[in-house]
Amino acid sequence: MSGGGGSGRRSALRRIFGQRQSTERGSDVNLEHDPGPGKTRNTESMSTNMSHRSVVGKGTGRPVPLWAERVAHLIPLVGLPVCLWRLPIGFGYAMGGENTPSAWWHIPYVFGLSFLTEAFALLGFGLVRGWGEVVPSWVPRLGGRRIPPFAAIVPAAIGGLGLLGLMVNWFFTAFRIGGSSGFPYAPGWDTLAMAVSGLLTLWGPLVLALTYGYYRRRCRPDA
Repeated sequence: MSGGGGSGRRSALRRIFGQRQSTERGSDVNLEHDPGPGKTRNTESMSTNMSHRSVVGKGTGRPVPLWAERVAHLIPLVGLPVCLWRLPIGFGYAMGGENTPSAWWHIPYVFGLSFLTEAFALLGFGLVRGWGEVVPSWVPRLGGRRIPPFAAIVPAAIGGLGLLGLMVNWFFTAFRIGGSSGFPYAPGWDTLAMAVSGLLTLWGPLVLALTYGYYRRRCRPDA
């Protein structure tokens, strides 16, 4: 009887110790797989910082910086107010300026000028999209060919510098420097004209910044 009781106690102790060891092993495994709240926050912050620095390249050879993506979207917006400003002029409303005799070509001229302004502004997306690095496949004979970087950099830089000249002219006109008489509009209207044209002058610096980003992405891959 005593021998049977001793063996029963020993088997019960083995079961208790076996359960305790398995529990400890399970907790060790959980600790290995659980990085802890501090490590989780660090990982999340690192991934968030990476997402703020660059975006998926939209077919580009290298990721496009987030700031360049935003600048490309901003360029058409800075040109939009002056395009809307022109539209009533095509219908004979002078917008506070000098009235001119109506002509049949005013409407298509004003609408065409506004359309071309926005079309050229949208070309800035070529500096952050794949079709600014490789000719689209639907282009006859040239489709799929790589675009030399300076084939885009040179015209973009020239255009940006030309638009920068508009900013200098706007500055002299708005602040009546060098004998300038200001904007030729009635009081109140001249302030509106100065505001919408001032937004347009931001086009030049934005294009130059976008061009620099394109240059770094394509000509300085280690930068």
